[in-house]
Amino acid sequence: MRVYSASDEEALRARRLLKDWAGEGFLTPEQYQRMEKETACDLRTTNIFLRLLLFLFTVIIVGAGVGLFFMVFTSGSSEQTTGVLFLIFAAVAYAAAELSVSQFRFYRYGIEEALAACSVGFLSLGLALPADVDGRWLVPAVGAASSLWIWRRFGLAYAFLAAMVFVAFLPGHWTSSHPAQHLIVVGFYAAGLAGVAAVRSRHRYDYLNNEWSFAEAALWLGLYLAINLRLSLALPARWWGFAAATTEFPRAFYWTTWVLIWCLPPIVLARGVRRKDRFVIAVGAIVAILTLVSNKPYLGWPPHTWDPMLLGAFLIGVAVLVRQWLARRQGGIRRGFTAERLSGKHKEWMNAGGVAAGLVAHETIAPVPQPAPEFRFGGGDSGGGGASSDF
Repeated sequence: MRVYSASDEEALRARRLLKDWAGEGFLTPEQYQRMEKETACDLRTTNIFLRLLLFLFTVIIVGAGVGLFFMVFTSGSSEQTTGVLFLIFAAVAYAAAELSVSQFRFYRYGIEEALAACSVGFLSLGLALPADVDGRWLVPAVGAASSLWIWRRFGLAYAFLAAMVFVAFLPGHWTSSHPAQHLIVVGFYAAGLAGVAAVRSRHRYDYLNNEWSFAEAALWLGLYLAINLRLSLALPARWWGFAAATTEFPRAFYWTTWVLIWCLPPIVLARGVRRKDRFVIAVGAIVAILTLVSNKPYLGWPPHTWDPMLLGAFLIGVAVLVRQWLARRQGGIRRGFTAERLSGKHKEWMNAGGVAAGLVAHETIAPVPQPAPEFRFGGGDSGGGGASSDF
């Protein structure tokens, strides 16, 4: 099922670990060079910035080529013809993605990722154009299935997120009841969690561990967002301008979800801590914060301007207490956890996040320049020695 061989992906994983260990001083240059020779593979990789650039350029080129084809050859054609052509383009894009891996040995190179993403987009468009109202549910269903295939075939984490988004739109085609829609999404995500938990135990110590860890963390987050009605109502209203009212949910259903959003964060955190899973622990912390943020809207309490300040102070206090609790043990390690940085890649992610936060903060915090006021002189008198003048 995987387009890459297990030996190649294990070699890339080992090479990344060696580079990380050498950067932290755990390996001497001689040890690194000797061990690096044992992790050689023919897959072609690149850095994250060039990867994003190649992804963007490939999407632009493919989109422009398809658009030019429709403008030149199929102007005024029917929706059925356009849909069939999109399906053909989806097959061509997917074949090009497979070819770029098999012939050019691209791995997270941007080009093969863009081609695979375009194939899912063209497939969805090809199904959406000729479909009638009753068959529109096939678009998110096939989109979710194809995204899952891309995730398993190429190992692209964001393809799994795309599948979850497709699943979130699926119940809207089956029922108009908002409680039923939430329950269907929760059922899908819960079934996915059960499947991932059953499979990932076999890959805890190989190259697929991070992939399954990310999938489980994403499902926990999606499950929480489907249960939290306040967030589910606020996000569509902010992004698309419409949302269901709280009165459309039965009172028992509404307050049951309030209880569940308080029960879910400890479960996620306990799961992550027990498995020492960084992604799941991070999601547990995120959903705990979201619960604190959405509690007042759930209870109908009025918001205050100092609420973010109190939340920030509370989170700082929790971070300090956890750090001190970990540092009390010998070596600053308690049951395999430490507050010290052990990996250079974590520092790189923090630096990248700091740069991104700085760019965003500049737009939100920088004061807006105000125009200088105009000064007008006039109305005064001056004079002396029999002379006078106005100014």
